[in-house]
Amino acid sequence: MSTRRPAVAGLFYPSDPDELAATVDRLLRAAPPGDRAPKAIVVPHAGYIYSGAIAASAYVRVPSTVTRVVLLGPAHRVALEGIARPAADAFRTPLGEMPLETAPIPGVIVDDRAHFEEHSLEVQLPFLQRLLDSFTLLPLLVGRAEPQAVAAVLDAVWGGDETLIVVSTDLSHYESYEVANERDRVTAAAVMNCNADGIAPLDACGAYPLRGLLTTAPHHNLIPELVDLRNSGDTAGPRDRVVGYGAFAFAS
Repeated sequence: MSTRRPAVAGLFYPSDPDELAATVDRLLRAAPPGDRAPKAIVVPHAGYIYSGAIAASAYVRVPSTVTRVVLLGPAHRVALEGIARPAADAFRTPLGEMPLETAPIPGVIVDDRAHFEEHSLEVQLPFLQRLLDSFTLLPLLVGRAEPQAVAAVLDAVWGGDETLIVVSTDLSHYESYEVANERDRVTAAAVMNCNADGIAPLDACGAYPLRGLLTTAPHHNLIPELVDLRNSGDTAGPRDRVVGYGAFAFAS
């Protein structure tokens, strides 16, 4: 059995298990609960000091009955064409290991290189580990891919109520506070309208997986809700160059 070890523990989130658990629990307690259990959520992936509260605002809505998570995010460190899952059998964080689904998926390649140091998926895992008693994970990194291709993979792994779809993405990068606010409002409007064509790579680093979700969500009768929209200038950073964060919940 091969296990992918954490690459950004101690950088994006605490490496000490007790501190990490307490941090995630505090973020979840501070988040207001929602009315509907989501089938899919969109959450940011920066360091917890910057985007943890925004991510928690979507995660707090996830029902504890979920036993399977399909997690999609962008590949920041490796040029990737298409969609890649790892060859590993498990992912590990300071909170323990999660078993991975390993069955072949049409349209998905196996590429450990893309997953080895990638943070966009890893930072989501402690939230899932604190929320869910036990679950299997299907981690997918999405490089350059047409929305229809990503949507087809999502449809193939959609599952039922036991399955949660998570798309990991930040929004605008390194704009001024004022420019980021306006740009992210436009992006949020595109998400709310399930307008995949309205999301460009400069609008969201996870534009490719996000556009796939927006393409297929209407076919599953999912309605998006904007849960939180802020940036690093609102949380823990200066306002001259900020990164935007949005949280969305998709429910029927």
